[in-house]
Amino acid sequence: MTETTLSIIKPDATKRNLTGRIIAHFEEHGLQVAAMKMTQLSRREAEGFYAEHKARPFFGELVDFMCSGPVVLMALKGEGAVMKNRELMGATNPAEAAEGTIRKLYARSIGENSVHGSDSAESARRELSYFFPATDLY
Repeated sequence: MTETTLSIIKPDATKRNLTGRIIAHFEEHGLQVAAMKMTQLSRREAEGFYAEHKARPFFGELVDFMCSGPVVLMALKGEGAVMKNRELMGATNPAEAAEGTIRKLYARSIGENSVHGSDSAESARRELSYFFPATDLY
């Protein structure tokens, strides 16, 4: 089934000029960019996006990191896009990520792991609507 999911290229990757390589990785593996924009998240936007983690000890550090530089927000579309995106990203800990995954190739640490992807179809709908009006998706 064709789905659309959210992907974020995080500040550690944009600062190291990895944006093009990461987008190419998605495209080479069958996902299509349905919408994309580069932006600097405000503290309010980052806190709102990660609100479900507010009670966790890493919340402040995560928000600081996500506001530390530009991010690339993308809607990725394709067959089983949610799971395909997660597969292509690899494990959150780059040391545990499979060879050839984005995090194995580019992430520096668990915190600076280069990409975010929705973890379910429900999350994808919620996360996409946070950054993209439905009329912006192709």
